Amino acid sequence: MKSENLNFSWLFQIKYVILSTKYGMRMLKRLLFLASIATLMAGCQSKVAQKSIVILYENDVHCGIDGYTKMAGLRDAINRSDTAYAAAVSVGDFLQGNTTGAISKGGYIADIMQKMDYHALTLGNHEFDYGVPRMLELLGQIGAPVTCVNFYEAGASQPYYAPYVIHQYGDKKVAYVGAVTPETMQLEGYAFYDTNGVQLYDLKQDVFYQLVQQAVDKARGEGADYVVLLSHVGETPQSMGFSSYRLVNKTRGIDVVLDGHTHEIIEGAKVKNLDGKEILVTQTGTQFAHVGKLLITPDGNITTHLIKTKEIPYEDARITAATDSIRQKVKAVTSKVVGHTDYMLVVSDANDQWVVRGDETNAGDLVADAYRYAMKADIGIENGGGIRNNIKAGDITYGDVIGMLPYDNTLRRISVTATQLKDMLTRCTAMVPKLDGNFPQCSGLRFTIHSKSHTVSDIEVQQADGSYAPIDMNRTYSVALTDYNHDGGGLFECFKKCPVLQESTLRYYEALSDYISKVLGGNTGKVYAQPQGRIKIVKD
Repeated sequence: MKSENLNFSWLFQIKYVILSTKYGMRMLKRLLFLASIATLMAGCQSKVAQKSIVILYENDVHCGIDGYTKMAGLRDAINRSDTAYAAAVSVGDFLQGNTTGAISKGGYIADIMQKMDYHALTLGNHEFDYGVPRMLELLGQIGAPVTCVNFYEAGASQPYYAPYVIHQYGDKKVAYVGAVTPETMQLEGYAFYDTNGVQLYDLKQDVFYQLVQQAVDKARGEGADYVVLLSHVGETPQSMGFSSYRLVNKTRGIDVVLDGHTHEIIEGAKVKNLDGKEILVTQTGTQFAHVGKLLITPDGNITTHLIKTKEIPYEDARITAATDSIRQKVKAVTSKVVGHTDYMLVVSDANDQWVVRGDETNAGDLVADAYRYAMKADIGIENGGGIRNNIKAGDITYGDVIGMLPYDNTLRRISVTATQLKDMLTRCTAMVPKLDGNFPQCSGLRFTIHSKSHTVSDIEVQQADGSYAPIDMNRTYSVALTDYNHDGGGLFECFKKCPVLQESTLRYYEALSDYISKVLGGNTGKVYAQPQGRIKIVKD
């Protein structure tokens, strides 16, 4: 829809809706959406020199490529109306998340984002998934200004990217300050060290909040009228305790926080800063469930609003063409059927809660079994954060498998003592009932979690005949897992020093595909209809 259509006669259109029986509700929705855009623009028409500023934002897209054209289309429609300045920004976690990212190592996503003309973007923890060299290559390909206060080369005195970027909109300057959670050094630890354990990069966890404050102060000193924080940190504190709420509590001078990382849907929470001033914190969810709209009016009033992406009636033709082309390329690789399941393989529930991060699921059992079989190990383990998407009942395609396991991880077999195994189980389940990406999905192992005392008991290992016997604390066991979990990217580095028994080039999604098609004969069967009782959780 062209921008000049925003100035139509509302009476005529409403009459049309009433008279039309086939398209009435569809047109009414469209009119209501356009009314909200018209309201946004109306206040600026008498003061063209002092137009409002509209900043559209997204976070944790995770390869949800269909939303880009809608976001760009909306931004361009506002700009064409010449009643407000409009821009778009990204708050991280865009290179990884499903098949589109996995088979191109983020390349297809960079192709699309290069056409978005972002005014700023910051790093998410999953930008590090393919390693720092690949991340730097892709960000260079995107070409948008990158800002991150706390990403440093080890030993460097200045951050790798600018701590802030400033854009001028009319007579106002907006500074974008970027930050990524320091917990990334745990979550994607393998990206920060070489194979000898020498640190290559740093996220400055000890001075994180101070670095944000320094960037804000410098941006203000450079004349910024408004400071917008692109914060891939999240509202809910994770294992290291960082959160955007705490960041606001410890700083001053930030006008609004566009947040990410924890996939929450927050239109505009009010959080007090160091001076007691209430600051808006907002987050759009994940995979383009919403596009966020930050509005700064000429008189300095700041509001945030979430728009359901599917209800945006605009598109950008160039980006639509790019996503259509990429979708065809992905389809050519992923459409092959590798098996069938009569039951959904569960990673998250109907409310998009990552149940695989806090309890045993049938998907977790299947994945861990595939590792154990492929590597001929006593035990198979995958952290819940590494299993990303459900597989619906029906035929299972290669794309479904990659969507569930979308990273570039390979498998290893390592030697683990019984003590190390018990310590891992205790530490990685300590947050139960809260969800945590380190939660272990297991094969060849069963145990009980005590959610109040944060302990584990009744650890048993499966024997050759299929029965279980208590763990022998005097012996070692072979464990199949990903290079990510061995190198320190997950499971709290519990196995980082364990010796390698076998190094494999088999990617973890290839192991799952082979297990379904060859070992299970192409059908998951009733055995994976439900979790198999390997993990018991009691409240004591």
